[in-house]
Amino acid sequence: KDSLERWLSKITLAQTFYGHFYIEHNRGHHVRVATPEDPASSKFGESFWAFLPRSVWGSLKSSWELEKTRMERLGKSTWSIQNDVLNAWLMSVVLYGVLIAVFGPIVLPFLIIQAIYGFSLLETVNYLEHYGLQRQKKENGRYERCTPEHSWNSDHIVTNIFLYHL
Repeated sequence: KDSLERWLSKITLAQTFYGHFYIEHNRGHHVRVATPEDPASSKFGESFWAFLPRSVWGSLKSSWELEKTRMERLGKSTWSIQNDVLNAWLMSVVLYGVLIAVFGPIVLPFLIIQAIYGFSLLETVNYLEHYGLQRQKKENGRYERCTPEHSWNSDHIVTNIFLYHL
């Protein structure tokens, strides 16, 4: 919740042009994890290649909706620089612009390839951490509380290494 840590997260994601992950993962995925409403929770029997586009596009859509709602609540335009999706993407544009200015357009294929590789690693971790796990819906229509049983990872050095401590 520290504002410096939030900015550092967005700066780290700028390399992959995947800054919306910061919003969706924290305010969307952590709320809806292991439910059918979560695009970043893999379903039992779902291949990674079926999961990847669903998660990428679903997370993008979700992050935009979350920020749109937040900006409306603040009485600001969705297109404000205070929109965390937009300012995260702006960081990527600036980073890519500087790298292209310094190294020339020859760096562009590298930037695209490393971005795809980088966000695919994040999504691979999401795929592995919640594969086939689902929270049950209670009688009142809400889902049961999220517990350690709704994730395949645990706070141990081995799982942190294998799952990049996502």
